[in-house]
Amino acid sequence: MNRYFKRLFVGLMITGLAGCVTTPPHLPPQPEGVATQGPGTLDSPPPTQPEGFAAQNPGVLVDAYLMGVGDVVQINVWKNPELSVSQPIRPDGKIGMPLIGDVMAAGRKPEELAADIKEKLATYIREPNVTVMLTSLQSQEFLSRIRVTGSVVKNVSLTYHPGMTVLDAVLEAGGVEQYADSNRTKLHRRAANGTETYDIRLKDILEGGDMRTNIPLMPGDIITVPDRSF
Repeated sequence: MNRYFKRLFVGLMITGLAGCVTTPPHLPPQPEGVATQGPGTLDSPPPTQPEGFAAQNPGVLVDAYLMGVGDVVQINVWKNPELSVSQPIRPDGKIGMPLIGDVMAAGRKPEELAADIKEKLATYIREPNVTVMLTSLQSQEFLSRIRVTGSVVKNVSLTYHPGMTVLDAVLEAGGVEQYADSNRTKLHRRAANGTETYDIRLKDILEGGDMRTNIPLMPGDIITVPDRSF
């Protein structure tokens, strides 16, 4: 009898321990829109950022700004105000500095220009301290603008702002015209290998509230809305 109760007790203990084991929670199904069909389709991954633009921080447009023609630079030489200047970068890409003459500025980072000026001034000044600040950015304005063209109320060229989406740009264009084939809208984006084109289902965005293709824009994006074919 004791042996019987012992077996019964062991069996109850095993059953109780099995009941304490937890199973992983049931995960929801994979949402639609996962990449399966390749670039440019509704099921493709979000468009990639063009080479050279910062990918980690959406509030940062570029990893490093290269100065260009038309940008205004302010150069300060510490304790030497007579050598400090503020001037635009000339069409030849250079600026003029007292004592050292012309210095190439276009295509360089501000810290690179400061280091070059410091090296040249060291011939005349002991341990010069040089800082370069950009006070007006003109050279990159049109490279970063967003364009909306085609069957919209007005064709527009917009200043890019972080956080802009396709819908924002189309609303700035006044919306689509009556005979627009808006679900065949295209987004054209600069990429390392040329230009990538993506399908934008604009009618679904505007009328159905389907925001899957209302993607964030990047500097230089072009949105084209075609006319309907009759």
